[in-house]
Amino acid sequence: MFGYIIINKGDMKFKEFDIYQAYYCGLCKVLKEKYGLTGQMTLSYDMTFIIMLLSGLYESETETDYCKCVAHPFERHMTKINEYTEYAADMNILLSYYKCKDDWMDNKKYGRLLYAQLLKKGYHHLEQKYGCKIRRIEALMEQLTKKEIDGCTDVDEMSRLFGEVMAQITVYKDDEWKENLYKMGLYLGKFIYLCDAYEDIEKDLKEGNYNPFYELYKYPDFEEQCRSILVMMMSECSREFEKLPILDHIEILRNIIYSGVWYRYEKIHSEREAKEKGQAQEQ
Repeated sequence: MFGYIIINKGDMKFKEFDIYQAYYCGLCKVLKEKYGLTGQMTLSYDMTFIIMLLSGLYESETETDYCKCVAHPFERHMTKINEYTEYAADMNILLSYYKCKDDWMDNKKYGRLLYAQLLKKGYHHLEQKYGCKIRRIEALMEQLTKKEIDGCTDVDEMSRLFGEVMAQITVYKDDEWKENLYKMGLYLGKFIYLCDAYEDIEKDLKEGNYNPFYELYKYPDFEEQCRSILVMMMSECSREFEKLPILDHIEILRNIIYSGVWYRYEKIHSEREAKEKGQAQEQ
């Protein structure tokens, strides 16, 4: 379920992209420092959003530096790191661990099982560090896995479970903004879960894998219903986001919430439309 919380680069100013990339590179650096190459390989843009969201909300002190790395060996590039970078790195390891386990259950790929084993040490460290948060996420993921095995097709219930996982991750501390962050994470998580299901529906049906859209896919208005559900999820997410007193990086965050998160959905939707038109023309 990675790769959905991204920017729309075409609608972003060069300076904004440089700042966004600096937080991303900062996350990469912290992952390597804390978890080595195994952790660094889990790097994704999704957690960069969490860093910038919490940084903008709490206006933390951020260290700006310049460094070289394997991806940029010939020139120094900017990195931005603060306390939320370490938190995002930890949450990235957590989600990656569950993603590997999920891939193993779905496709029985031994590479994913092996990778999960490599991440397990870091995961146990998180259990000790975050206590109740990790136990809550663990319980939610276990419920989600059980219901997937049982073939549950209640779209709202299935998306809620992953939504609550994202809500736990989005909430950094127990303060006045906890409720808004929780609701924002809840609806963002529901959107991600359903987008992932939408993207994989044809492949899952072909391979006999679980998908919450199994029943809905049988109806001729499947595409319209999916879009309607996803729009509703992001509308609620956006509503909670706009209640937060964020000034720093607000345009970057809005770019992600209002545009970037739709990139993969629109790509898949366009490909399916083109495929259907081609099949109709052949007939």
